[in-house]
Amino acid sequence: MEKWPVGVFASIDAGLGVKLDVARELGVPTVHLHTPHKPSRTEAKAREFSAKLKEFGLRISVVFAGFEGESYADIPTVAKTVGLVPPQTREARKQELKEIADFAKLLGVDAVGLHVGFIPHDPANPSYPDLLAVVREVCDHCRGNGQRIHLETGQETADALLQFLHDVDRDNLFVNFDPANMILYGSGEPLPALRKVGAYVRSVHCKDAKWAARPGEEWGTEVPFGTGDVNAEQFLRTLVEIGYDGPLTIEREIPQEPHRQKAEIGQAVRVIEELKRKILG
Repeated sequence: MEKWPVGVFASIDAGLGVKLDVARELGVPTVHLHTPHKPSRTEAKAREFSAKLKEFGLRISVVFAGFEGESYADIPTVAKTVGLVPPQTREARKQELKEIADFAKLLGVDAVGLHVGFIPHDPANPSYPDLLAVVREVCDHCRGNGQRIHLETGQETADALLQFLHDVDRDNLFVNFDPANMILYGSGEPLPALRKVGAYVRSVHCKDAKWAARPGEEWGTEVPFGTGDVNAEQFLRTLVEIGYDGPLTIEREIPQEPHRQKAEIGQAVRVIEELKRKILG
């Protein structure tokens, strides 16, 4: 299989990614799929989606879970609403995540990604064991499906993420590395973080950002890939260092501006193809 096939973050119904026809127009072979809404997660829909993917020449490498009520408005709101950390929604989301994994299996996809949320920094925090238990349960469910779980980086430092992976202690728990999120959340320099967690990286997002004036207190700014503080070329060179040769999936989160989104993703495809030629020869 081709090293570093280019991909885009895509959506079948209303979601964060571009529509599948845009992915086809961009000529990329792979997608990360934002989970369809519950009514779309049926066997019949899975057959329909699979036929469409085949027709478009697209392969899903990861299905990404998203949940009702999540908001990325600002850092405190993310902490309150995102992933499996908020206790009031944890049980329902755990069940939904299992359903999403089962739907991904119907699509023939062996990896499910998600933002787990702001993991408590102190393992002595009373909510930490509860979170470990939930993630273990979901990992065990996915193992039964022959699937991995990929936790997306961003909310915590590389060291805190490594500690969490170690504490969960499941051999099908890995990392989706998003370098821009490290900058957006102010959780650490992306390239040293990538080296630290490199052994766990099974998927990546090619996304870029600029640091905030007060990192960690306010958002950084997302910008088109190759124009921010990530350093696109060094990011790809670091992927060579850690031995990663899977898809390079472009994520550009401006679904409210579809024309600009498509143009900037198209530009990112060109940047990546150029860097691939330079680095891989």
